[in-house]
Amino acid sequence: MYLRSVVVGDIATNCYLLGDEETREAAVIDPGDQGEEVYRLLTGEGYTPVMILLTHGHFDHVGGVRGFLAKSGSIPVYMSGKDYPYSPTNFHVDTHGAGLGELEQARFLSEGDALHLGNLTISVLETPGHTGGGLTFRVEDVLFTGDTLFAGSCGRTDFVNSDTGAMMASLKRLAELEGDFTVCPGHGGCSTMERERRQNPYLRAALTE
Repeated sequence: MYLRSVVVGDIATNCYLLGDEETREAAVIDPGDQGEEVYRLLTGEGYTPVMILLTHGHFDHVGGVRGFLAKSGSIPVYMSGKDYPYSPTNFHVDTHGAGLGELEQARFLSEGDALHLGNLTISVLETPGHTGGGLTFRVEDVLFTGDTLFAGSCGRTDFVNSDTGAMMASLKRLAELEGDFTVCPGHGGCSTMERERRQNPYLRAALTE
């Protein structure tokens, strides 16, 4: 499995490049900005993008989608329908135009769905809280948690479509997954689920509820 993280945009969003090393097919997770640059980086590594995956609809995670599509052509953009076409935040820079907007390539995912990327299987977990349409993508022993779970923290729940109770339920659900995982969040450094179970105060609180 090919995996690379690229930090994009003013809010330092983690955009992940995920590929199958045998077929050279790739997915881009959360291209929040600099879409054309991300495309050049991925294809420069010898991979062909076949899908875009969005953990949620906030502008700092979707802002590079159209720029990426301008280079890649009409590949599907997978996300939750609950965050489509726009998921507002409280940031003054966040206007409707900064969101994803209506997109012909949009495809909607729900709990239990699975996508195939070459020989890789991408399993979909609904993890709302930060937004109503938060998703976590599980690929082998890696979790792409978006703004649900961070190293030592979790996503904000003070936005207009956030829900603290749902966030705690999502954190508990992730913590109770069997085994250890590499946690690749939407911002900040990566971690492991075992480390977060021991040290993350939000995850530990969720486990007691």
